[in-house]
Amino acid sequence: MLERFRVPGGFALGAIVLLGIAPLALSDFRLSLLAKYLCYAIVAVGVSLAWGRGGLLVLGQGVFFGLGGYAMAMHLKLADAAAAPGGGPGALPDFMQLYGSGGALPWWWKPFANPGFALAATVLLPMAVAALLGFFIFRRRVKGAYFAILSQAMAAALSIWLVGQQATTGGTNGLTDMQGFFGYSLDDPVNQRMVYFIIAVVLLLLMALARQLFVSRYGELLIAVRDSEERVRFLGYDPANVKLVAYVVAAGMAGLAGALFVPAVGIISPALIGIVPSIGFVIGAAVGGRASLVGAVLGAVAVAWAQSTLSDEFPAAWTYFQGLLFIVAVGFLPGGLASLVTVVRNRRTPTTRSGETA
Repeated sequence: MLERFRVPGGFALGAIVLLGIAPLALSDFRLSLLAKYLCYAIVAVGVSLAWGRGGLLVLGQGVFFGLGGYAMAMHLKLADAAAAPGGGPGALPDFMQLYGSGGALPWWWKPFANPGFALAATVLLPMAVAALLGFFIFRRRVKGAYFAILSQAMAAALSIWLVGQQATTGGTNGLTDMQGFFGYSLDDPVNQRMVYFIIAVVLLLLMALARQLFVSRYGELLIAVRDSEERVRFLGYDPANVKLVAYVVAAGMAGLAGALFVPAVGIISPALIGIVPSIGFVIGAAVGGRASLVGAVLGAVAVAWAQSTLSDEFPAAWTYFQGLLFIVAVGFLPGGLASLVTVVRNRRTPTTRSGETA
């Protein structure tokens, strides 16, 4: 009876904490930091699906995070330019006026002036890129370390390309100083709280969606592909398609997280989407427990908080500590902190030689 209400009760508790307790207990500054961490948690939900259930070590989620973030930032910069004195449709964003872009808005920027197009692009563009890449990768049966290396290479390539396009992407600085969010001023603390509530609700909804995928027939098939891909192929299923769905869904979640990150933090840049941030997304899920939604979310928030706190005091040592966290989590506690209670209980439970509980 209690098992029946465990999951709904958990979601209700999460909603109470995120939507009720946190806004009342935290200052505006702390709440804005939590909004940033929750964006990382959204990425962790996708990592839990692709890696925790599907065995896909997605070390390139920064690519999809960046695509969603830049799509949102481009729209907000165009909206700010249009609303500025002397602006209007087709007005150049401030950084283009500074760096020079030929005096005209690049053609690939123009569709992002439409809010509907921009919102759709934040999710559909990362999913389309993931579908294209995944189709060729999984059809070629690339997996394991080779898949992880390809994921990292994509993150590095996108970051390098963005840095080199200073006149149209802001270069190293990225897109910064967004003033409005679909008609609401981001300088107003009330609107910043509204952004937090949007992020928190999106996180809860995506966790519910991922939970449904976990317990569905597809979720069972995804685990089967992870554990024995050849056996699944012999049963008549195509493992490439199964993995592709998980990869695309995780990319869409990362893109949405990047889009929400922009109004929460006010910036998107190559430094936020390269190899190191991509590894950071995976470390958060690994530390909390990649196979557990709650564990992955809490781990992502905890690692992000630790990075904000410790990297300022130990800027040179934090990267090594982050790598150590990943090694410890994967090598010595594969289930993350979410499995710690189970591990301790199993060690304390005496067993007979036949493996049955004494």
